[in-house]
Amino acid sequence: MDFVTSHEQLRTVYKTPEPDSNPIRKELGRLDAHCRAFIARSPFVLIGSSDGKGNADVTPKGDKPGFAAVLDETTIAIPDRPGNNRLDTLENIILDPAIGLLFLIPGMNETLRVNGEAKITLDPALRERFTVEGKQPVSVVVVTVKSAYMHCAKAFMRSQLWQPESWSDRKSMPTLGEILRDQLALEEPAEKTDRWLDDAYAKSMW
Repeated sequence: MDFVTSHEQLRTVYKTPEPDSNPIRKELGRLDAHCRAFIARSPFVLIGSSDGKGNADVTPKGDKPGFAAVLDETTIAIPDRPGNNRLDTLENIILDPAIGLLFLIPGMNETLRVNGEAKITLDPALRERFTVEGKQPVSVVVVTVKSAYMHCAKAFMRSQLWQPESWSDRKSMPTLGEILRDQLALEEPAEKTDRWLDDAYAKSMW
């Protein structure tokens, strides 16, 4: 199998967009009214980060629509709710602040891409702002926006992601408890792990 190893080789099979073409011109250096409105309606974002040594990670973050707050036209704040404490994204931010965000709105095929630099804060006032059901986030990721642009619908249209008739029957897949039992060679029944997960979801969502 041959691999593409240079920019020049890559551009022999992909066209180079003209500098004044829409795909290039649509990239903004700030969050305009449309970007801000999109983020305000988004309940879900994928966060891409790296440790700067070739190890990358993509982490999902979700909450009620608008959970990621636009502080100004170049700043976004994202609360970090309780999780598994692996801290893959947060550890990466400490090592390399470069970050990529992909905001989604259910039922909408277009997405919003944001690239920038991130920092972690424990600022009391900002954490208080993100209080849900009396609980503050553990920390807040503050992103300085370098670029933002709308991504077209082709990937979502091809995948039929939002079309229920295309979805697989959840019962055709094993439960997470069954998956963990096999992957971790657990001795306890999968049902016990599933009950523990359901209890954790009920008690520690925020």
